[in-house]
Amino acid sequence: MRPSFSHYLPILDWGRSYDRRALSNDLMAALIVTIMLIPQSLAYALLAGLPPEMGLYASIAPIIAYAVFGSSRALAVGPVAVVSLMTAAAIGNVAEAGTAGYIAAAITLAFLSGAMLLVMGLFRLGFIANFLSHPVIAGFITASGVLIAASQLAGLLGIKAEGHTLILLLVSLVQGLGQINPITAGIGLAVLAFLFWVRRGLKPALRRLGAGPKLAEVLTKAGPVFAVVASTALVWGLRLDQSGVAVVGVVPQGLPPFSLPDFNLDLLRALALPALLISVIGFVESVSVAQTLAAKKRQRIQPDQELIGLGAANIAAAFTGGFPVTGGFARSVVNYDAGAETPAAGAFTAIGLALAALALTPLIFFLPKATLAATIIVAVLSLVDFSILTKTWAYSKADFAAVAATILLTLGAGVEVGVSAGVLLSIALFLYKTSRPHVAEVGLLPGTQHFRNILRYKVQTDPSLLTLRVDESLYFANSRFLEDYIHARVTGDSALQNVVLQCTAVNEIDMSALESLEAINLRLHEMGIRFHLSEVKGPVMDRLKRVHFLDALTGQVFLSQYEAMQALAPDLAPELARDLARDVARDVAPPMTA
Repeated sequence: MRPSFSHYLPILDWGRSYDRRALSNDLMAALIVTIMLIPQSLAYALLAGLPPEMGLYASIAPIIAYAVFGSSRALAVGPVAVVSLMTAAAIGNVAEAGTAGYIAAAITLAFLSGAMLLVMGLFRLGFIANFLSHPVIAGFITASGVLIAASQLAGLLGIKAEGHTLILLLVSLVQGLGQINPITAGIGLAVLAFLFWVRRGLKPALRRLGAGPKLAEVLTKAGPVFAVVASTALVWGLRLDQSGVAVVGVVPQGLPPFSLPDFNLDLLRALALPALLISVIGFVESVSVAQTLAAKKRQRIQPDQELIGLGAANIAAAFTGGFPVTGGFARSVVNYDAGAETPAAGAFTAIGLALAALALTPLIFFLPKATLAATIIVAVLSLVDFSILTKTWAYSKADFAAVAATILLTLGAGVEVGVSAGVLLSIALFLYKTSRPHVAEVGLLPGTQHFRNILRYKVQTDPSLLTLRVDESLYFANSRFLEDYIHARVTGDSALQNVVLQCTAVNEIDMSALESLEAINLRLHEMGIRFHLSEVKGPVMDRLKRVHFLDALTGQVFLSQYEAMQALAPDLAPELARDLARDVARDVAPPMTA
């Protein structure tokens, strides 16, 4: 069934039922998120190596675009820490920071990312998120959080430090310790301590003083704004900029300008891979947050529509002087907790940020960069979760190896190598697990029609019959494994006359697997053993009927494994018949009366 026009415009769905209550809740959520986003947007722009106003620009038009095309009612779109770091790594390879070419590259990167997301959405490729292992992504985000925090220590202390890996950053920081600006370090560390306290202690303190839950929530979310106002006033009042305290400086006043990507082919080629990685990582992070928040209200999101919504947001960023954006975890949770009912909350947030860009930018001239560095550090440390290592170690050593490798490569070789490794390791992990599927030799549980692993249960078997259950779809990566497994199992078993492959878990058989089944059938035939299938699913059977495989099959295709055992196990057949008769009699017997 083809999607309707309204399918691509979720605003036509929630917009029809929009009422005064939803408006009130959305306005309150927008107020809280706007207060939170003003310092955060400036900080993430600096993290990407861009002018601070670009953070505001990237938080206005993209939010509106997502409100029109996105399917989540709580997701808040804008610059996020990990994507900002990836942006800096990508455009730092093609242009020098602080130049017009650097800004043009960031805009072009947003356009490329948006175009890729839009195309993937139109072709309904939302399933690609399933190929990325969540533990691996968690490992990458954790390592990125550590890198980001380390990179901001220089701004916090008033020194210069460079490097795209943790080792280079730490070496640079140690070398610059002798040049620490005491005033900058004092401001930065004070703001850092204040922001950590705000996260944990301000709300309880306000509640103890008698503030209502709503007011306490708003004031807690406004903590970074208090830090911005206080530190800016301090620098301005004492003219600390003349004492070496780095400040934001002049920020252009006005709405986002119209901008155009640079369509230079060399630049597009250089940014294509980073844009794809940013798109995939941004989508996975965004859709994970959106699904979590939607589940709390028994709503659902559409991954394909999320691709379109995020694509539209990034294209909007590209044409309004922004850089790549995605759905952020922290701001989305704040948006949800503040009571956002619909994506209109995002549109109201955009209006608030536009007013800030028009009226407030002259006031942040004296905003110390150390304050923004502290804001970033506090924000990204919430992303750091090394417990993923202990969890994966306890549950799956293969997952642990993939997560550990992703973390080490991200920290040791940089974010681009880390994210590329994460993607490749996710795919490799999937191929490894499915290339060696679990194959169980099964037998009949006495008194039932159920078949279980002979190594786990006491079951009935027949020496002339071998039943194997493969717990995976059959495709090119595992077909040879099954072929070798069956050959090794039947070799030397002189009593064996029939082999049944129970296909309960087989949802797909590709061409390579079909050829392997043909080879198994032929090899068993040469050994004087018949090859059978049981419990083949309808779509799989439909495909098998299109080729000659069933005609060449030496055995039969049974509807159930119980039916196969009745037909192929002569020694057990009488007992099975008695069991079946007893079961039937029990089912049709009249109920006993008291």
